[in-house]
Amino acid sequence: MAAMGVSGAASAARVGKVTVVGLDEVMTENVELALSLVDAKGEELSGRRVGYLVRQAEDETRKALEPFGYYDPKIEVERQRDNGTVSVTITVEPGETVKVRRSDIAIIGEGARDRYLKEDLAAFKPAIGESFVHPTYEASKVRITRRLAERGYFDADFLSRRVEVTRAEQAADIDLVWESGRRYDMGPISFSQEPNPIIRQSLLEQMVYWEEGSYYHQGKLDRFRQSLSRLDYFAAVDIVPQPDKAVEGRVPVEVTLTPAKRSIYTAGVSYSTLDGPGIRLGLERRYLNDRGHKLNTQIDWAQYKKAVTTQYRIPAFAWRDGWYIVKGQLVDEQSDYIDSRRIEFVGSRTGQINRYWTATASMHLLRERWRYFTADDGGGALAPLPDYQFATFAYPSLRAAYVNADNTLFPRNAVSAVVELKAGAESLGSDANFAQAYGSLRWYRGLGQRDRLIARAEAGHTFTGDLVSMPPSLRYYAGGDRSIRGYATNEVGPSIETDNGRYYTGGKKLLTGSVEYEHYFNDSWGAAVFVDSGSAFDNDPDWHTGVGIGLRWISPVGPLRLDIARGLDDPDSSYQFYLNIGADL
Repeated sequence: MAAMGVSGAASAARVGKVTVVGLDEVMTENVELALSLVDAKGEELSGRRVGYLVRQAEDETRKALEPFGYYDPKIEVERQRDNGTVSVTITVEPGETVKVRRSDIAIIGEGARDRYLKEDLAAFKPAIGESFVHPTYEASKVRITRRLAERGYFDADFLSRRVEVTRAEQAADIDLVWESGRRYDMGPISFSQEPNPIIRQSLLEQMVYWEEGSYYHQGKLDRFRQSLSRLDYFAAVDIVPQPDKAVEGRVPVEVTLTPAKRSIYTAGVSYSTLDGPGIRLGLERRYLNDRGHKLNTQIDWAQYKKAVTTQYRIPAFAWRDGWYIVKGQLVDEQSDYIDSRRIEFVGSRTGQINRYWTATASMHLLRERWRYFTADDGGGALAPLPDYQFATFAYPSLRAAYVNADNTLFPRNAVSAVVELKAGAESLGSDANFAQAYGSLRWYRGLGQRDRLIARAEAGHTFTGDLVSMPPSLRYYAGGDRSIRGYATNEVGPSIETDNGRYYTGGKKLLTGSVEYEHYFNDSWGAAVFVDSGSAFDNDPDWHTGVGIGLRWISPVGPLRLDIARGLDDPDSSYQFYLNIGADL
C-alpha cells in the first residue's frame, strides 16, 4: 500500500515518534536503522521535506526486510500531526519468505578435490527449500573464502557470484563459483628479534612442526604462535605469511619477536585460616641465557608456615612441547598442634599432548620430619608427644590434566579433569610401600544468559600397609575453600584429641563433591548458593556437609569470589569466610 501523501505546501513541522508495528525485535531494529525519518527525529523540517521522508518510509522499510528473506511485505505508513509535531506509525505484514529454489555452488581447480572444502560446500546455508536470509548466505560465503586462504589457495577468486530473486514466485536462485587456483606449500621461515636477539635461533627452529614443502595451512602458524607465546619470552609474536614472495609455490613465513621484560618481581600479603597472615615475595627470570632457561624463586612467610621454592626450567621440544623442570622446596610448619619440616626435590618432564591434554612425569625425593602436640605439660602449654617421626620417600608420579573450556578465565561451558598416580617401594628408597591414585573433575554449564551451574568432585585412595609411616604431605585432607566450604582448611578427617581441641592428621582416602548455582544481575556482579560434602578418612567416611552463599564479581583481572559458609556437622567455628581471585578450572 502506498504511503499517504503530504501536501508540499504544509507548514513546517517537527518529526516526532516513529513506531514500527508487526515485526520482531531484530527486524524492527533493522528497519529503524534504515528509516530517514528516525534520523530526522526531533528536527524541525519544512512540510515538503517531512512529506518526502514519509513517502520514502515504505521503500526503506521494504529494503530493510529483504536481508531476512521478506521481499513482498504489506506496508502501511500513517502519520499524525499534533501541535506542530508529526508522529509516524509503520504497520508491516511481512508475508512469506523467499525460498531457495536453485543452488549452484562449486569450487573448480585443485580445491575441488579438497575434502574439507567439500564439507564446507555441503554445509552451505541457506540450502534448497530454506528461506533466503542474507546474513546466513554471507556468512557461508565468507567461511568458504576464508577456508580457501587458510588452506593455502591464495589465488582463489570468484568466477560467478550472483543471487537472482523472483518476487512473483517467491524464489531465489544462487549461482556461486570459486576458482581455487593452486595450493601453495610451506616455504622457508625467518626469525627477527627486535631490538636485540635474546634466544638463539636454533632453539626457535626446533619448534617448527612442519617440513618445508608440506602443504600450507594457517593452523600450523596458529599452533606455532601459541607455542611461542607459552614460552613467555616475548611480549609480542607476529607471524606473517608472504604469498606474494612465494617461489615455486612455497610461501615464506616471517616471524617477528619482541622480547618481554626479563625479570618479574612480585610481592603481596596473604591470609589463611590454617597458616595465618603472611607475605609472599617472588623473583622470576623469564630467560637466563640464550638457550631459554628459566629460574623462579618464591618465598611464602606466614605466621604458622614458611616455604621457600626454587624452580629451574629448560625448554623441551622433542616428542611434545614442554619443559624439563628441577624444583627444590623447603617447608617449615609450626602451629599450635604440629611441628613439621620437609625438604623435597622434584625432577619433571611436562608435555603438551594436544589442545586439551597436558602430562607431567616426575621423580620425587622427600625427607620429612613431624610431631604433634597432644597433651598439657602441666604448665598450660602443649607437650610434644610422641617424639619426632621421620620419613624418606623416593617415588615417581604421573599427572594428566584435561581442559576443554569456551573461556578459560570465566567459563560458561567447560570440563576440566586431573588424574594423578604416585607409587613408592622400600626397595627403591622409600620407608614404606605405597601407591596413590587421585582424580578430580569440574563441570560448568551456562543456563540462559546470566546463570551458571558448577559441579565438582574429587576422589583419592592410598594403598599401603604402613599408614603410620606416611608423612603428612602424602595424606589426604578435606575442608576449606577448594574442598568443603563451611569448615576450616584440613578440618575434615582423622584427628587427634588434645587438651585444647582436635588436630586433623589426614587420611588414606578422600571423597568430596560440590554443586553451585550462580546468577548474575548484570555483566559484572552476581550471587551464588552452594552445597559441599565429603570426607577424608582411613576406613569408613565421616561425611561432613557445608552450605553457603557467595558474592561474585567479574573483575578486569579475573573472577572474584567471596563466600560465607556454615558446616552442618560440628565444625570448629560457626561460619567460614573465603576470598578467591582468578579462574578455577
